[in-house]
Amino acid sequence: MLSAGIVGLPNVGKSTLFNAVTRTRKAQAANYPFCTIDPNLGVVTVPDRRLEVLSKLSGSQKLIPAAIEFVDIAGLVKGASAGEGLGNQFLSHIREVNAIVQVVRCFENGDIHHVSGTIDPIRDIEVINTELVLADLASLQKRRDRLQKEVRAGSKTAKTESAVIEKLLPHLDSGKPAITAPLSADEQMVAKEFFLLTSKPTLFACNVAEADLAPIAQSDEGNAALQHVRAVEEYARQHFGSEAVVISAQIESELVDLSEAEAQEYLRDLGVEGSGVSALIRAVYHLLGLRTYLTTGEKETRAWTIHEGDKAPAAAGVIHSDFERGFIAAEIVHFDDLAGLGSFVKAREAGKLRIEGKEYVVKDGDVVEFRFNV
Repeated sequence: MLSAGIVGLPNVGKSTLFNAVTRTRKAQAANYPFCTIDPNLGVVTVPDRRLEVLSKLSGSQKLIPAAIEFVDIAGLVKGASAGEGLGNQFLSHIREVNAIVQVVRCFENGDIHHVSGTIDPIRDIEVINTELVLADLASLQKRRDRLQKEVRAGSKTAKTESAVIEKLLPHLDSGKPAITAPLSADEQMVAKEFFLLTSKPTLFACNVAEADLAPIAQSDEGNAALQHVRAVEEYARQHFGSEAVVISAQIESELVDLSEAEAQEYLRDLGVEGSGVSALIRAVYHLLGLRTYLTTGEKETRAWTIHEGDKAPAAAGVIHSDFERGFIAAEIVHFDDLAGLGSFVKAREAGKLRIEGKEYVVKDGDVVEFRFNV
């Protein structure tokens, strides 16, 4: 199962957000740096309204959503790459995850200490990014030094690795993350073996106060938190080609003990339509390059996780290796067509239910039944 690590400076709301995302109280959340030492792990279901719609069409007995793992990692501080604040330990935890959710404090609260004394989301982001870049620079320089003997001996593999390192070093040295380096597809495959911290896809969670949620949703230009959020959104686009999601970790943690109906009513009373955590989970799922296809029947309606670009046989193999090995064809209708028409019979009559072969790339939201023979 792929995982996303929740990172950020101390006291920005990481553990509170982790508790909200995982709907648990596993992570200690306190008003002092490094209240989290060992990472907390939690498996999170991916919100998907399509499952309920399909289950009603099929009369399914149960629903099984997709899932990913979140990891709550202790706060990083300036100097982490040199070991400050147990930095080496925390950086190793980041190295083990597949994507990064960087929590950025966009709220004012004099009772909650900020390590830098003031609220400045872009400064905070750059503190974290600088430490990750410095750690990657040190890692690549060590790797380059180790390769020199093999390069001189004529090793083609060492020469290839060394050439990619020489491209990455100046890019990182300019403060840019490895994920934005101009590498070819082959060079990216080589770089993947370096396990660089800044090569991980990253999105940003703007943690705002309860009172700021509605003004932000309504684009209130006089709201200070909205200005912080927009600055983070622009930074995410410019520097990572990614996005920012607005959440109020404190509010979301309060929803943990409420039923879904109670939570929706609570949010409506605040002037907010939906949960920021649900949006965050879906954004992370896509950030990881994951997509969902669906199967449905009387026994169950289920979301199956595949990678973007997977063809039908590989998608079938997610259910069972026999399905991939003996793949014949896939009967497919997209969820939007099926939901709009109301039944499989009507979808077939409208020509929306079709047979696809081995080269078909499965799309997010495809409702599939595989034909196979082993």
